[in-house]
Amino acid sequence: MPIEVGAEAPDFTLKNQNNQEIHLADFRGRKIVLLVFYPLAFTGVCSTELRELQENLAAYASDDVEVLTVSVDSVFSHKVWADRDGYTFDMLADFWPHGAVARAYGVFNDVTGFANRGTFVIDRAGIIRYAEENDPGQARDQAAWREALAKVAAG
Repeated sequence: MPIEVGAEAPDFTLKNQNNQEIHLADFRGRKIVLLVFYPLAFTGVCSTELRELQENLAAYASDDVEVLTVSVDSVFSHKVWADRDGYTFDMLADFWPHGAVARAYGVFNDVTGFANRGTFVIDRAGIIRYAEENDPGQARDQAAWREALAKVAAG
């Protein structure tokens, strides 16, 4: 079960596809964060979702919103996938300790060994304002993300 709306977002530091450390705390007081967990790189539904995210990135990423995606894949897998498919948002490796951030957000699947499709909108104060979780094969409706982001941005 994902962490609940109204809870403080668990802080983390993970490396992106360029091997740079990304700290959730760095966005506190500055940006809203769209945090998107996905099961595995190079898989069907994940590819479709991330392609849609990239194609509509202007509707998400801005001076006010940071997009962070997370899976248990390695930095190296993310780098190859980002380069191949042209992803420009941060793809974070929750590789080791395996799935620790997904566990903190309540979306790690102990049966499969990777995250379910968890999505969170975190406000500038570090509070979760939107949370959803779908099973690995179940695609998400990204219109709900845009609606949640608009509500948080409007205050």
